[in-house]
Amino acid sequence: MSDASAEREGYDVAVVGGGPAGLAAAIALADAGASTALIARRAPYGDNRTTALLGGSVDFLQRLDVWRRCEDKAATLREMRLVDDTGRLIRAPEVKFSSEEIGLDTFGYNIENRVLMDALEERAAELANLIRFDDEAESVIHRDAHALVRIRQGRSLSAHLVVGADGRRSLCRKAAGIAVKRRDLNQAALTFNIAHARSHRSVSTEFHSPYGPCVFVPLPGDRSSVVWVTAPNEAERLMALSDDELSEAAERQSHSILGRVSVEPGRHLFPLAIEQPRQFAKGRIALVGEAAHVLPPIGAQGLNMGLRDAADIADIAREAMLQGEDPGSPQVLTRFDSARRSDVASRTFVIDMANRSLLSDFLPVQSLRAAGLHLIGAIGPLRRLAMREGLAPSWRPAPQFKETPAGPT
Repeated sequence: MSDASAEREGYDVAVVGGGPAGLAAAIALADAGASTALIARRAPYGDNRTTALLGGSVDFLQRLDVWRRCEDKAATLREMRLVDDTGRLIRAPEVKFSSEEIGLDTFGYNIENRVLMDALEERAAELANLIRFDDEAESVIHRDAHALVRIRQGRSLSAHLVVGADGRRSLCRKAAGIAVKRRDLNQAALTFNIAHARSHRSVSTEFHSPYGPCVFVPLPGDRSSVVWVTAPNEAERLMALSDDELSEAAERQSHSILGRVSVEPGRHLFPLAIEQPRQFAKGRIALVGEAAHVLPPIGAQGLNMGLRDAADIADIAREAMLQGEDPGSPQVLTRFDSARRSDVASRTFVIDMANRSLLSDFLPVQSLRAAGLHLIGAIGPLRRLAMREGLAPSWRPAPQFKETPAGPT
């Protein structure tokens, strides 16, 4: 990846935003042969949050020659447990999912986001047709033949296609005139990492409370990441605890399955919401990552969906250019919108319903939830279907990345 001193007048694609989804999209597009501009500030990743990368995401990162650079810093996820810790009269049975049951060595890997970002940045730096602008976009204007991106330093770039990877308050989404449906969940998530006395044995355990799930996800060594979803006031109380007090609270919440717990430095608290745009592409702009969907951290779907966004836009743009099409044309954007709509809608619906059923005080809903989990736990084919669909939609074809000469077009 060259810096902006190597700027060419126009690009096939401009990617706005340098988070994991944006970097992955820029790498995939450049790797597919598109001359690509990446507009994103260079900055160290500022927190210790983690992501559970499921099978399809790992495959995608392997295709991009990213995964080998960070695999040794990730923890395998071979088993997942769901434990009803609501204390209600009607409780669901414990459900266990094992990757061996569906013929896999592992469901995926849990990795610190900053480690993944380092690997993505390293790979991006190797691509000659990926030009980095260490800046922020100030405006995006779409026209008939191209889009113009003006950056804060005053320069303007033209591109046939703009990929908006610029987060929840997306400038690109606003420029495209895409409306967003948003619903606050009246929940908050506290995230932190812990060291513990007992081995996690590559098992991720999710405790369901009346206010949301608390999940302990393996990290390398005798360490785990914690995502604790609860009521906002309770999340603020937990955030204010001392390290010793939070360690004790986490050990109680885990029912001491990991033994003595010690909280590591670094905590993050954020309110939860569901956001979904009316469209995923319009006016030479395609949305990926949190510009395209915001979900609560349930079921490890957020970044995995963002990586599928990146894979799809790269695959569709590559095919368009091979056919001599404009990658930002309405026809190409319609293909991307269709490719992402079912995936995002189905994941959003399932996560929303799972969360609502957990929070509901309505006895029939609690009964249905308990019965559903009982069926999944007791019926092998249903359990295996749930596992496969949790990893990636079975109806979604895997993107095919053909060998395409890299370099400016």
